[in-house]
Amino acid sequence: MRTILLIYTGGTIGMIKDPQSGELRSFDFAYVYDHVPELARLNINLKSISLPKPIDSSEITQEHWKNLAQIIVENYEVYDGFVVLHGSDTMAFTSSALSFMLQGLKKPIIFTGSQLPIGTIRTDGKENLITAIEIAAAFDEKTSEAIVQEVAVYFEYSLYRGNRCSKISANQFEAFESPNYPSLAVAGVNIEYLKDRLFRTKKSALTVQSSFSNQIALIKLFPGIPFELYKDLFNINNTKAVVIETYGTGNAPSSAILQALISAYISKGGLVLNVTQCSSGSVKHGAYQTSAFFQKVGVISANDLTTEAALTKLQYLYGQNLSIDEVKKQVTTSLVGEMLD
Repeated sequence: MRTILLIYTGGTIGMIKDPQSGELRSFDFAYVYDHVPELARLNINLKSISLPKPIDSSEITQEHWKNLAQIIVENYEVYDGFVVLHGSDTMAFTSSALSFMLQGLKKPIIFTGSQLPIGTIRTDGKENLITAIEIAAAFDEKTSEAIVQEVAVYFEYSLYRGNRCSKISANQFEAFESPNYPSLAVAGVNIEYLKDRLFRTKKSALTVQSSFSNQIALIKLFPGIPFELYKDLFNINNTKAVVIETYGTGNAPSSAILQALISAYISKGGLVLNVTQCSSGSVKHGAYQTSAFFQKVGVISANDLTTEAALTKLQYLYGQNLSIDEVKKQVTTSLVGEMLD
């Protein structure tokens, strides 16, 4: 019998309606079989743990990521897999962060949640929870190894790499997409694993890095953006790296103010990473004249990284006190399948 640890951080999936007040409140996952009796038919030894104070995912911070990683590390040898219940709003950030923090995984860490509380009749939470647990327990009978050995997100019949997906809908059950990397598995009548897409580590053992930098900034371009309002973000004493969400394949307006800010910032040791606003595709410096300046001054192309993966990867890299040259090397290298090689 496989043993799975269920970790509840908060979010919609863990809500039930109070019969007295009618308000939604978190329920105790120690009694998960009372709310989802179907779990008893999986023939899985399921244990659960909750954060001391379940939180809305909009409140997630780096400290929560550290706590979550610590729970997994402390229980890594005891359980065959882990299912993390998390609010959907920032799930892609947390799953990306955990993928960088916990490298060398030989076991699955499956994130899931729901759009409707598990205590409502039409909830998507039950199916998401049941299938996420089944995926976390799945193993190859020939090798006895877990089929999935990475951080992944399961939502509405699809399993995605955790650092490749983004939330794309606030009101549809199909809340996530992974436009630049195909699904790892599809749950139909059977769960079909696309094994050639699954990540396999080259590390011999699990490594843990829990230090994150909070000196990373994000700017999203829009027509008519007043760049002078963002001057303080390009202060090397406060900001180690700036992620810029640009148009299309990495294009930006030919603003003298922006160009001066970026040039001075990079010359002082700052890093600028160019991420496309588009949900699919990648940054290609020089494809258009409006991105040629970036290439000239040393702005780094994020290739096909999601914004969530770009931000958490830089937070992770700068948390290790690496040299700027080493950060530049690693940010353009796929560490855990987060980007094209």
